[in-house]
Amino acid sequence: MSDDVIVKRFIAGAVCPACSAMDTIKMYEVEGVPHRECIACGFADTLDVRGNSVPREIPTRVTAAKPVQPSKSQTVQFFPNPRLKKP
Repeated sequence: MSDDVIVKRFIAGAVCPACSAMDTIKMYEVEGVPHRECIACGFADTLDVRGNSVPREIPTRVTAAKPVQPSKSQTVQFFPNPRLKKP
């Protein structure tokens, strides 16, 4: 069994905090961080060391990622004008 395989286990008697369905929660760990998800409604969250849910930051116009726009600039190379040489 390799290290990159994620083992997901159902938790008996666990109730989903979103849809209140019983026995639909599965838990797994990614790099030592516990996660849980509901197979009934799709609810998923991350747990901290004490088992509390870690809140996700709500995207707002301040925290939302701005789309990357391609640069419209061009590289220009100037050549000296031979007529403007100083005597």
